[in-house]
Amino acid sequence: MSLGFHYESFMHANPLLEGIIGIILFFYIFAIVFGTKYTYKIFRAHDLPHNVAAYYNRKIIHIFGGGVATLLFPIFFTGVTIPLILVSIIAFAVYLPHKMGRLLSWFQVEENMYEVNFAIAWGAAIGISWVFFGDPIYGVIPAAFISFGDAITGIVRNAVFKRRTKHWLGNLAMVMVCAPIGYYYAGIAGLVAAFVSSVVEHFEFNPLDDNVLITLSALIVLAIFRGL
Repeated sequence: MSLGFHYESFMHANPLLEGIIGIILFFYIFAIVFGTKYTYKIFRAHDLPHNVAAYYNRKIIHIFGGGVATLLFPIFFTGVTIPLILVSIIAFAVYLPHKMGRLLSWFQVEENMYEVNFAIAWGAAIGISWVFFGDPIYGVIPAAFISFGDAITGIVRNAVFKRRTKHWLGNLAMVMVCAPIGYYYAGIAGLVAAFVSSVVEHFEFNPLDDNVLITLSALIVLAIFRGL
């Protein structure tokens, strides 16, 4: 399908069934989020500092929450409306503790609200993909990059440096994860998007973090190739 505004992407073939699936997926994601309370205790029991434990938990949520949702949404959903509603609720739910000053301390930190950015970036990826590309697969790619690729950068950097850093070692790990994902879904276009996004991840301009920049860069690359 060509680039444009695809109104049909807002429609669902079976709204009731897809709504039920969406609710199940919603509760699954929140089970992962609250399940990381226990991984936090395990990390702390092994003498990991609070910030390291919380940062590991973010990456667990990236992979098992955002990552699983990324792989499942083009399989179970025939339109974008239900996924966008659900991710909007999730974004608000993780923003609210910051607003109220009652952080979910096992994965949230005072310094930033990047987990909120993650939800927004994820929603933007699938929204733009379906509405403007007319194809959910183009949303899978940047969403997978921030779910799996960005997660591995944090795991590697956390394991090596025991703190949040933007060392290039993490970017190397990211491209090793993202390259096969991008190539599988979009061939050379996906491969180029993987390399560009893996470099872009190294930078952030608060409040725009790497989740937003990765998503934007991947979508731009895919759009350029789509227009060729």
